[in-house]
Amino acid sequence: MNRYKAYIPRLLTLIDRYFYLPCESSYNGAFFFRQKYMKVLIQRVAHASVVVDDQTIGAIDQGLLLFIGIEKHDTLETLQRMAKKVLAYRVFGDAEGKMNLSVSDINGGVLAISQFTLAAETKKGLRPGFSTAAPPEQAKQQYLEFVELLRDQHNTIETGEFAADMKVSLLNDGPVTFWLEM
Repeated sequence: MNRYKAYIPRLLTLIDRYFYLPCESSYNGAFFFRQKYMKVLIQRVAHASVVVDDQTIGAIDQGLLLFIGIEKHDTLETLQRMAKKVLAYRVFGDAEGKMNLSVSDINGGVLAISQFTLAAETKKGLRPGFSTAAPPEQAKQQYLEFVELLRDQHNTIETGEFAADMKVSLLNDGPVTFWLEM
């Protein structure tokens, strides 16, 4: 048994990474696979723009700036559900100043930026890991699919350029920022 003690920390790390125990009083001893999520950071903005090679390629006035992280296990269903959620998420003030209106309700703009660093694993160490991020070909395809899903449901959609060195400028309105996982 003593010769296996060195492997216990690594085994516990693997269990933590890929499995979870439900927090229920009726726990029956079964492990469940840990879900991997599509991540979108949304910011309510007064205006936002993205520049590539000194050219503005996307700009919006009042609306949402989306930073989109695609992971290996994301599916078309995940993209569809996230697009619907983003466009319906109520982050804009109504007549009483309460966040009861969505970007669709106010006919605001959406600037969608691909950002693979959102898929980073940051629990350990001082350098992020990207093993959960989708490979570039898959991520590009799914990012473009996500943008098309947004365009199918909303008029004003602007984008960045996938895998480009982008300079994103924004005036955060609030500030109001939410981390969405699906």
